[in-house]
Amino acid sequence: MQSGPPLASSSPGNEEDEDDFYWDAAAEAELQAIEAAYAAAKRRRLPDWPSPSAVRGRPNPVTTSGGSPELSWIPSPPAFRGNVKARYQPVMFRGKIVYCRTPSEVEKAARDILCKIETMKASGQVSLGFDLEWRPFPRRGDPPCKVAVMQLCMEKTHCYVMHIIHSGVPPVLKSLLEDSSSVKVGICIDNDARKIFNDYDVHVQPLMDLSNLANAKLGGPPKRWSLASLTEMITCKELPKPSNIRMGNWEAYVLSKQQLQYAATDAYISWHLYEELDLSCQGSA
Repeated sequence: MQSGPPLASSSPGNEEDEDDFYWDAAAEAELQAIEAAYAAAKRRRLPDWPSPSAVRGRPNPVTTSGGSPELSWIPSPPAFRGNVKARYQPVMFRGKIVYCRTPSEVEKAARDILCKIETMKASGQVSLGFDLEWRPFPRRGDPPCKVAVMQLCMEKTHCYVMHIIHSGVPPVLKSLLEDSSSVKVGICIDNDARKIFNDYDVHVQPLMDLSNLANAKLGGPPKRWSLASLTEMITCKELPKPSNIRMGNWEAYVLSKQQLQYAATDAYISWHLYEELDLSCQGSA
């Protein structure tokens, strides 16, 4: 996802908002400033953990304004073993990456995901890690670049990377994205949904923004989470964001192994974080 500052809330069908979506140098500069400040703070001190006695995945009692206890989940601090760097091992998707770049390949992948959702939905709503990549800066005078890559992940074993700048969005994939049987999860996912609607006329729904979910579950003052900072908070691991890949050419004829790994990991960690936060919610119910 080429994440940037949150945009004003609007539905994808609101035509007067379509021209508002534009990824420019100012937005990128703001994102880089946020990431730089976060990295500097991390170097200066250890994270401010909400409660040193909290246990991961278990409820923590919080007194509400009415005086009654309310259960909220907070992760436990990592075990310190004298080597701070051990807390920041990089996270990486280690399953099979299914790379699709033709319409028939994308259709087959979408059918596979729909079949899995059909099998799993009896146990409740299925979560689907959802992310997009596109060239962040168009050539001078050109319109904003279209979404080039879509990533979908719903398990540890498979992640689907669809090169839709070449394949387009076939009807089966459109049906999957608009199907309410799976909730699409990610950081700033409303912006991604607007982008894919503007570029391909696909109304992705339902959506769950991990940043909002984390603020609701972790308590304390609301924070503007990035995928990297939330990954570190929940998993005590680092989500690599090399700029040469993140800002690279996602419209290439064939994606590199590094691009595929980067894309798959983003969708996987989105799914994984949702599952962690959702599990904490069930544990405190």
